[in-house]
Amino acid sequence: MMTECTSLQFVSPFAFEAMQKVDVVRLASLSDPELRLLLPCLVRMALCAPADQSQSWAQDKKLILRLLSGVEAVNSIVALLSVDFHALEQDANKEQQLRHKLGGGSGESILVSQLQHGLTLEFEHSDSPRRLRLVLSELLAIMNKVSESNGEFFLKSSELFESPVYLEEAADVLCILQAELPSLLPIVDVAEALLHVRNGAWFLCLLVANVPDSFNEVCRGLIKNGERQDEESLGGRRRTDALRFLCKMNPSQALKVRGMVVEECHLPGLGVALTLDHTKNEACEDGVSDLVCFVSGLLLGTNAKVRTWFGTFIRNGQQRKRETSSSVLWQMRRQLLLELMAILPTVRSTRIVEEADADMEPNVSVYSGLKEEHVVKASALLRLYCALMGIAGLKPTEEEAEQLLQLMTSRPPATPAGVRFVSLSFCMLLAFSTLVSTPEQEQLMVVWLSWMIKEEAYFESTSGVSASFGEMLLLVAMYFHSNQLSAIIDLVCSTLGMKIVIKPSSLSRMKTIFTQEIFTEQVVTAHAVRVPVTSNLSANITGFLPIHCIYQLLRSRSFTKHKVSIKDWIYRQLCETSTPLHPQLLPLIDVYINSILTPASKSNPEATNQPVTEQEILNIFQGVIGGDSIRLNQRFSITAQLLVLYYILSYEEALLANTKTLAAMQRKPKSYSSSLMDQIPIKFLIRQAQGLQQELGGICFIFIAKWIFFSPTPHFSFLSPQLFNHCFVKTTFSDRRLLMLGWYRIYDCLMFFSAFSAVPVNYTQVMQIIEHLTLLSASELIPYADVLISNMNQLLNSGVPRRILQTVNKLWMVLNTVMPRRLWVMTVNALQPSIKFVRQQKYTQNDLMIDPLIVLRCDQRVHRCPPLMDITLHMLNGYLLASKAYLSAHLKETAEQDRPSQNNTIGLIGQTDAPEVTREELKNALLAAQDSAAVQILLEICLPKEEEKANGINPDSLLRNVQSVITTNTPNKGMEEGEDNLLCNLREVQCLICCLLHQMYIADPNIAKLVHFQGYPCELLPLTVAGIPSMHICLDFIPELIAQPELEKQVMNILELSDNCWLQPSLLFGGAQAGFEPTTLGFFTTVLTQAKRYAFFMPTLPSLVSFCRAFPPLYEDIMSLLIQIGQVCASDVATQTRDIDPIITRLQQIKEKPSGWPQICKDPSYKNGSRDTGSMDPDVQLCHCIESTVVEIINMSVSGI
Repeated sequence: MMTECTSLQFVSPFAFEAMQKVDVVRLASLSDPELRLLLPCLVRMALCAPADQSQSWAQDKKLILRLLSGVEAVNSIVALLSVDFHALEQDANKEQQLRHKLGGGSGESILVSQLQHGLTLEFEHSDSPRRLRLVLSELLAIMNKVSESNGEFFLKSSELFESPVYLEEAADVLCILQAELPSLLPIVDVAEALLHVRNGAWFLCLLVANVPDSFNEVCRGLIKNGERQDEESLGGRRRTDALRFLCKMNPSQALKVRGMVVEECHLPGLGVALTLDHTKNEACEDGVSDLVCFVSGLLLGTNAKVRTWFGTFIRNGQQRKRETSSSVLWQMRRQLLLELMAILPTVRSTRIVEEADADMEPNVSVYSGLKEEHVVKASALLRLYCALMGIAGLKPTEEEAEQLLQLMTSRPPATPAGVRFVSLSFCMLLAFSTLVSTPEQEQLMVVWLSWMIKEEAYFESTSGVSASFGEMLLLVAMYFHSNQLSAIIDLVCSTLGMKIVIKPSSLSRMKTIFTQEIFTEQVVTAHAVRVPVTSNLSANITGFLPIHCIYQLLRSRSFTKHKVSIKDWIYRQLCETSTPLHPQLLPLIDVYINSILTPASKSNPEATNQPVTEQEILNIFQGVIGGDSIRLNQRFSITAQLLVLYYILSYEEALLANTKTLAAMQRKPKSYSSSLMDQIPIKFLIRQAQGLQQELGGICFIFIAKWIFFSPTPHFSFLSPQLFNHCFVKTTFSDRRLLMLGWYRIYDCLMFFSAFSAVPVNYTQVMQIIEHLTLLSASELIPYADVLISNMNQLLNSGVPRRILQTVNKLWMVLNTVMPRRLWVMTVNALQPSIKFVRQQKYTQNDLMIDPLIVLRCDQRVHRCPPLMDITLHMLNGYLLASKAYLSAHLKETAEQDRPSQNNTIGLIGQTDAPEVTREELKNALLAAQDSAAVQILLEICLPKEEEKANGINPDSLLRNVQSVITTNTPNKGMEEGEDNLLCNLREVQCLICCLLHQMYIADPNIAKLVHFQGYPCELLPLTVAGIPSMHICLDFIPELIAQPELEKQVMNILELSDNCWLQPSLLFGGAQAGFEPTTLGFFTTVLTQAKRYAFFMPTLPSLVSFCRAFPPLYEDIMSLLIQIGQVCASDVATQTRDIDPIITRLQQIKEKPSGWPQICKDPSYKNGSRDTGSMDPDVQLCHCIESTVVEIINMSVSGI
């Protein structure tokens, strides 16, 4: 179509814009041939009544009439407009119906009668109405054939549209018909029909030029009806050419039409052709051309449909045997090649640098480099060729391959864009190794790679880019050495920014060059440690960094293999970190720890890396562990401190996990000392991490979940979950404002110490200072910790205000959130009893983990100071947990020391494990003894002292008050007296101890069982049963307790069971009933002597009332038991006196007739009998006790009814 229309004159962009804007002045400036093409629209504009009635349009209309007055062809167009178009439309509709009825091939026509001459001669001899009918009939015939072709393209031969003599007249008729009959001749259908005739593009341009508003509609319609691949068919090529002519006529809409092409995924050749036209019209020397941007956007965009569509266009274009210059694909490749060649260095020496040239300056080369203004364009061209070859399957020609290699091995300036260009060139060499085909080209590549290695440091220092190509070179070299070809492919795809298929076999030659000629493993390792660390490393720094290289080298154990120390590099990198946390830091620490503990090979067990020293760790925390203000002295970022803490935790955990493996290799790496752990504010750092969860990427949850709650390491086990629930001291806005304004006095440690010196006389100053300290944050309290803790023993004196003690407790809990280990050791040492002429022992953290009971060897006054006792119990619980972890860790560390060697073992199979089992049993026994001893000491503390008993304090006051509330709702004198006993320090200490015992029993029920088997004072039973909710678990082993031979323990267990039934009958129904059998007590009546019978039944008989209240079904059995006991006692005194008979008689009557017990109580023998139990023998006293118990049971049962 391009060739058939070359001799015709098209509407110029200038003329089309004038028509589009109705610019009469521009129209007047057109030449006669240009004006001739626009006459149909101008004549209609001049003759038809306008919608615009403004004065300006009236003036423009006069100018148009004046413009048309001298044109001869106007008269023929005016004649065309004088026809009756309504009648013409009716005839056309009739002809359409006739053709539909008779078939498209029918020669019958209503518009045109039988032609006597050819269509061209008929058109010449006809008047205007007949000309309209001739053109309309021919056009309708073509349109009908198009609709019936089902998408198959055809070329219709028509004299009317082919004769060069009548083209202009035919175009006039066509434009008038479409303008006057728009419903019959939609412009999109007319445009589609014109593609099937010769000179159709010319007619189409004239038609659109005379209806300029239809430009976008026509273009979209042609594109929507077009082929997906336009260069594969004649119709596609003609459609593309027609649209190109339209866009040349209206170049301002060319890019919009190109967007329609991409949107519909039709006519890819048109999109490229329009881009080529636009590139030629707006040539840009330095910037990236529109062609590069357009094709890159298609292949590298996110729309997979567009990418597949355009890739098919490239592949199909290559399959055609002959690619002529008329092919759009050929034109695109040629234009890209010209752009590539335009930016190549003009002067380039092809000689190879000899060894003698090695002393040249680093930045001086015989190779001329890229100009700085061409670097970005060169990078864009490289990515485009990568996409064309890797995604679209373009096979470069020899010329293209040669020029690409020249561009890739050129040397850019040391700028960020230059670094990016070198990285792209390097990855393109790896991805498309076929570009290097000759030995000369291979040598050129090797020289260029050597230049990269030499210039890497200069580029990084000059460009200011942290992620330089040097790290990528190291990383690829390491991947080649470890044969991780898939990792290289991922690296290449990531750098290029596209997913392309790279066969691992294509990297074989590059692998040989890297591993044997450029980067041996020893060179890689030695070079890696000299690479500077990344300053302020964070997740915001993208790309391939030194940390990626070090990580891969650590994984492959290259450092230990070649005896290169990497510890200092890792330490420096950890110090140079910031938030947000870089994702490679934690894996780097993990693989570094593995390289410390695990040798690279069994043959060389000493081939390990060195751990970070304790002094280096302490340097990281300088300012946090010091005595001055943290905010002023903190040298390293919180990120560096958290990463070092992560390293310590992971190291200790890995050390324990690999104990057996290390012992088998006869290696024992050192663990970090407890003194180091004491100086690291672990809880403070974890609190900081909780506030930076988003920036730290979840490292806080790793600390808490893995290494704090579940770590078996003794250094951290005492950090129980409860410590994270302590509330921080919140400073209100008004208090903080007062601090800022200086209304509060600032106290230093010396003033604080002086205030404590005056404590026995004056408490005011201490109160003021500690109230001020409550306004400080946890980290700001650290400087005051030594003074506060060292003077805590002075608060044990009598007369210290309770508010001071509670505030000190509050401050201690706040300090516990930032420095728990050191705080606990200081507190234990400060609360030791002060004995004259005896030097106090200073305990260490290790002492307290080995023997947690040291905590309870404090000053006895602490036992009656609830705020300080709360602190003591908190430490005791923590050290008990730490002791368990310490012993478990000790067993793991020494697991292989006591195991007999296989050479000396001459026993049965499996006997070698016996020592290990024994050690585990001994550990469990020690822990059980330790826990039970702590419980026994705490229970002993709950007992009132002699002076407290003198003041009327009774340990069962709580139970007595509870029982009184249960039995009656009316206030009584006993209640009022009991309230005084509840408001005392002993009662508060008892509550604190009961809370701790409850937690211990729930955590390990075996502790409760062991304590009850050991036994404790019975007078504490009301307190423990009422104050420890978990005491009900004792019911599970009550039968075992009762079966013990000791009479005292049997009595205690029955009383405990009674108290449990009294307080929690509904909860403990099944277990208590199963644990208590009256027949068991009946058995004791027959085997116990008189003295033991008295000692056993006198305290236990009153508890039977509780059993009857809780379990009414036991009523009959208990009554029988009481009568049995009474009979046994009566038989013993029968030989001495008969005074006991009336009692037995009354018991029998009570059992048979319970309703008559009021009459029995009125019996004179019952009322007036001797009640002086002190003068009776034990059996008589026991009988009276039985009688009282029976009466109380009956009273309880009758009142319940």
